[in-house]
Amino acid sequence: MRQRFKPWAKEKLQEYPAIVAQNPAELKGRWHEYFGNNNPIHIEVGTGKGQFVTGMGKAHPDINYIGMEIYDSIIVSALEKIVVEDIGNVKIIRENAQKLTDFFEPSEVDRVYLNFSDPWPKNKHEKRRLTHEFFLAIFKTILGENGEIHFKTDNQGLFEYSLHSFSKYGMVLNQVWLDLHNSDYEGNIMTEYEEKFSSKGFRIYRTEAQFRSKN
Repeated sequence: MRQRFKPWAKEKLQEYPAIVAQNPAELKGRWHEYFGNNNPIHIEVGTGKGQFVTGMGKAHPDINYIGMEIYDSIIVSALEKIVVEDIGNVKIIRENAQKLTDFFEPSEVDRVYLNFSDPWPKNKHEKRRLTHEFFLAIFKTILGENGEIHFKTDNQGLFEYSLHSFSKYGMVLNQVWLDLHNSDYEGNIMTEYEEKFSSKGFRIYRTEAQFRSKN
């Protein structure tokens, strides 16, 4: 997601240590202490400006949400939403998804959301796709057995690739929507991209994939 550079963003993020995890590696295995409860933990990887993760936080106060984004100038918008709307169950990590196992113990997370991820359409960039087996191995570690990935995109090519990738990795596709906004799915929280693309008539694809138990 492109965003105007905000030179003040880094300092702003440092002003809210109760919301923005300044050193997430120190919280590994202790995220429930950071939230102050033992509620399930859900992560959105690539949270952008935070519309989805803050919307989910308001809709589900009994779940802890973490929005992950690598760009200060983008994620500071999520921080502003959390502060203004006083959403206590949403936190932020300013890091790369490749480091997730440095920040979370195995099985410490209950669900991962991937919304409108970069499709990286060129074959030479395949390993950068968040649904590539490289990232699936990372997600499986922090999720553990039966953990879920909820994936949403407007890109048909990426969606087809991801369904294949999930299946090849041995995951179960619990639900698949080929036209989410014209389905009976309830409780959909839209991202900024989703609002933009759907308003232009783009079809939205969604799936819920689950890692298999060893039993």
